[in-house]
Formats: sequence, structure tokens, C-alpha cells
Amino acid sequence: MYRGYEKIEPYMSLFNLEQIFADAALLPIQLREYDSDEYVLTEGDELEGLYFQVEGLTRVSSSVETGKSLLLRFCHPLSIFGDIELIQKVAVQSQVQAVQPSKFLFIDIQTVERNLMQDYRFLNELLKHLSYKLQTCTAASRINSLSSVEERFAIYLMSTRLPKEFGKEISTPHIPEIASVIGTTPRHLNRLIQKLSDLEILCKKRKGFVVLDWERVDELSNGLRYD
Repeated sequence: MYRGYEKIEPYMSLFNLEQIFADAALLPIQLREYDSDEYVLTEGDELEGLYFQVEGLTRVSSSVETGKSLLLRFCHPLSIFGDIELIQKVAVQSQVQAVQPSKFLFIDIQTVERNLMQDYRFLNELLKHLSYKLQTCTAASRINSLSSVEERFAIYLMSTRLPKEFGKEISTPHIPEIASVIGTTPRHLNRLIQKLSDLEILCKKRKGFVVLDWERVDELSNGLRYD
């Protein structure tokens, strides 16, 4: 067993990862932690290895020709990042950013290629996650192309809501970022926030807004999510 395995063993057990890693206790797996708003992967960078999200919430987006971001999905444990790039042997294809403090098990690419890529259990796990990504990207594409800004904003709020979360204030500095990832302008989003505030769905604050009625936000989202 390599030094430091005791830190990751609880996560290995929680997500049954011992079943997909041959000799898991001998692999040099790292535990990496990221704060809110910190980037885990940056589009265009060279892939260093695979990331297995075991705590927190992350947002995946991709750049478009206008220079803005296109929201693809929000990810919860257990999610894998770097699998597409690993198989295609390309640079990182999307931005992965922590929405809240998040933890990952990291395996460097040399170890993956040398020790795991011939193991059918590991490959089956990658296939499962790749299939899910295809499904979520198809759903995100449908949302981004067919839904109104109001619907996309509601979907965004519902996708980032934490269980039993009430009264969380979303600050003004985040509004341009939200506007970018849902494909609108800060001015348009501020008008929408004022409209929803007039309807008492949101409460507009000096430095942001608070969601007052999650049920009505859910109705506006039509049950769709970026995940």
C-alpha cells in the first residue's frame, strides 16, 4: 500500500472504486481539493490525468466563437473528467470549474495508460460515463437552442440548488457569469430578475438576489436540468 492511501480509502469504499481499479492500494492516487470558483480543468491545456469527482459540485462549459461560454452540465459525485481527452488523445475540451468546494481522486495519465487501459472493468466504467455525457450534452444542446432565457435561468437555478437550500443570496458579481453561461446579456438577465422579483419569485437585493419560491422556479424550468 502506498503512503497516503488512508486519505482516499473512504472514497474508494463509498463509490466501490476498488472494483474498477486493479490493485487499487498500489496505484499512486492523489486527493485533490478545489475551492469555489477555482478551475479544475482549463480548455486547451494538456491533459495530466483522470479526475474522479468524489465531493462537491462542478460546472462544465465550452467556449464558442463569440468568446462566451456555453453551459453543458453540472456534475455531482461520482463524475469522471479527462476520459474523452484520454481516448481521443487531444487537449482538454471543456472548462471544469468548482461551484462549491470539491474533491477529486486524481490518477496521472502515465499510470492510467500503463496500468488501467487493459482492464475491462475500468474500461466498462469509462464507457458508462461517456454514454452519460453524450446523453447530457444532447439535453444541454436542446435546452440552449430551444428554451427561452427565462427557462434557461430557471433551469440554471434548479441545477445549482443544494438540497434543502433556502435563502441563499446570489451576489451581483456572479450575474455576468450566469448571463454568459445561459447565453444572454447581463442587462437582459437583470431585467428578468426584476420581472421575477415583481412576481415575488425572487427578492432583488442591492448586491444580488434571493430565491423566495423554489416551486415556481421549478415550474418555469419545466423539470429540465443541466445535469
